[in-house]
Amino acid sequence: MSCSSSSGSEEEEEFDSYRKGGYHAVRVGDSFNGGRYIAQRKLGWGQFSTVWLAYDTRTSGFVALKIQKSAPQFAQAALHEIELLSAIADGDRNNSRSVVRLIDHFKHAGPNGQHLCMVLEYLGDSLLRLIRYNHHKGLDLNKVREICICVLTGLDYLHRQLNIIHSDLKPENILLVSPIDPSKDPVKSGFTPILEKPEGGNINGGVSMSFVEKKLKRRAKMAVARISERRASMGMPQEQKPQKSLEGIDMKCKVVDFGNACWADQQFMEEIQTRQYRAPEVIIRSGYTFSADMWSFACTAFELATGDMLFTPKGGQGFTDDEDHLALMMELLGKMPKKISIGGARFKDFFDRYGDLKRIKRLKYWSLDRLLVEKYKFLEEDARDFADFLRPILDFAPEKRPTAQQCLQHPWLTSNSNSNDNKLASGINNLQI
Repeated sequence: MSCSSSSGSEEEEEFDSYRKGGYHAVRVGDSFNGGRYIAQRKLGWGQFSTVWLAYDTRTSGFVALKIQKSAPQFAQAALHEIELLSAIADGDRNNSRSVVRLIDHFKHAGPNGQHLCMVLEYLGDSLLRLIRYNHHKGLDLNKVREICICVLTGLDYLHRQLNIIHSDLKPENILLVSPIDPSKDPVKSGFTPILEKPEGGNINGGVSMSFVEKKLKRRAKMAVARISERRASMGMPQEQKPQKSLEGIDMKCKVVDFGNACWADQQFMEEIQTRQYRAPEVIIRSGYTFSADMWSFACTAFELATGDMLFTPKGGQGFTDDEDHLALMMELLGKMPKKISIGGARFKDFFDRYGDLKRIKRLKYWSLDRLLVEKYKFLEEDARDFADFLRPILDFAPEKRPTAQQCLQHPWLTSNSNSNDNKLASGINNLQI
């Protein structure tokens, strides 16, 4: 669960999760940690926690307050995350490494149990929200470069200085420093903090009428979507969404959500990463290290530039999601070398003795640069340069992938082809450790 102005999915958390061992019900104006933090509005939620905008009375600033479910397994996960975030904050005193900053942590007793709470710097929208805001059109490549520099700076710090594998890098877990909509920014919008409970003490975004209102809104959205689908099936023209301008949106961003992260020498899960961003070594079970994060980074960079996920595997008749995922990878990158595939504990599940997939035989090969030109209408030069940047990171051999530090030196990020790039190139030198 991240600490953004818009994290959590479009759905609302389950009402019945507000029980013993579950979420803590928060009201606007509720105070935490001896009155230091006062809840303002809900920012989002995750499987383990809810996140609130809070006012820090000590610093007179706004923060993200993450309140974990109270059951022991959630408390244990929070302690692990606090350990990692504390190390991140300790090594980044001037807050320049493009990773979210932990400000404070404490325990809060409520009717559903004792909840571990983390106070994190307040950040803006996720890159997933940015992609959706842009209607999956793909961002201008200069904006993609700017984001890549921030993410790689964060990964370089995590990998090289701290020995941490994020293990769940994706657009949802990278947050812009500021919200897309300035009116959502409590500082820029001149939001006056609430310092005491409003009359009636309504639970905002928790267990209240907001559940009913949001369900009604969701039903209305679904009805509109069904009408659109019907119009499309009848060949009727679709209503065109106006293209939104990205001008003025600050592309600086930070890596967030360390709930699944681990120390490189203390791994506790074999299966890591969200499906579409999962590295091949994780699927075939041949062990993983920092280079698994690099694979997820390349998938994310492609998605920013095109608006589409690089790999969207789906199980079918006679084959699984994993097999389809490996087939999609091979169609784009060529056959997985047998010396790599045979090193996986699941080799026999997927491959025959020749190193070919057992159940998916007909692969349609398509190089990355041709995909960018033919499907996404990139200019030949842009496609070639972007593919040159991504292709080495998408190597089936994890040890051959460039590190985050090496990627920061790649010509695609350091090129001086225009004034925007000059600014970026100088930024890279400042961001290096």
